Amino acid sequence: MARKPSSEGHEGWDDYAPFYDWENARTLGRRDVPFWRNVAINAGGEVLELGCGTGRVALPLGRAGISLTGIDRSEPMLARARRRISRSRLARHVRLIRGDIRDLPFRPSAFSLVMAPYGLLQSLLRERDLTATLSAVHRVLQPGGTFGVELVADLPAWEEYRQRVSLKGWKQRKGGTHVTLVETVKQDRARHLTIFEQEFTERRGRHKTSKTFALTFRTLSVPQMARRLTKAGFEVTATLGDYRGGPWDPRAEVWILLAKRSGRSSRSQRSI
Repeated sequence: MARKPSSEGHEGWDDYAPFYDWENARTLGRRDVPFWRNVAINAGGEVLELGCGTGRVALPLGRAGISLTGIDRSEPMLARARRRISRSRLARHVRLIRGDIRDLPFRPSAFSLVMAPYGLLQSLLRERDLTATLSAVHRVLQPGGTFGVELVADLPAWEEYRQRVSLKGWKQRKGGTHVTLVETVKQDRARHLTIFEQEFTERRGRHKTSKTFALTFRTLSVPQMARRLTKAGFEVTATLGDYRGGPWDPRAEVWILLAKRSGRSSRSQRSI
């Protein structure tokens, strides 16, 4: 059984690292990559990706000639990204730093674009952690620069279920490794959290190993995030409902906010 989730949203991601690319290839894939590539090209400068993980977004942007810095707290995730960067010979375009997004280790106004793809900010489970992160982004983003945020759509409405086989398939065909994901989803509505308890089982011939852990996300809506961005010194310029730039509504399958850094300093936020 997975451990009880704590108040730290980064927990579980080290254990998730060996399975992250396998699962995402079967769910999100790279549907969002062209969107972020276009945003980065239009930003026309240095790009910072928060929670870059295994390089799922960073590497395609690097191949497009974009100068990108990725920061992540998980060393196992970064180790996989470093190997991919080395194999792809992208070190001159993509650099990786292990660090805390609540306290970004970069000079002021260093980036023309900061992006937080696919629910990264929802891993900040406490209001003070989100406040600190938005303040840090405001500091390192150029005045007039773009902050792009994607939320996992409609987490509060996710169906609760227990011990469901969510995915199965080959992880390494040549090596004969077959993976099964058994998942439990719980809603903590009092704390506005969605908890995914995951058990990955790998089979190679007669040998079987299992890894269990929990990933926890905060259930913030687009209007709630927009208000937080405004209070942090950003001007929300677009709320999008797909990766082609279509408008957002609560039923959209994609929730994206684009904001510009204003010239004023960020202010503390109150819970909404």
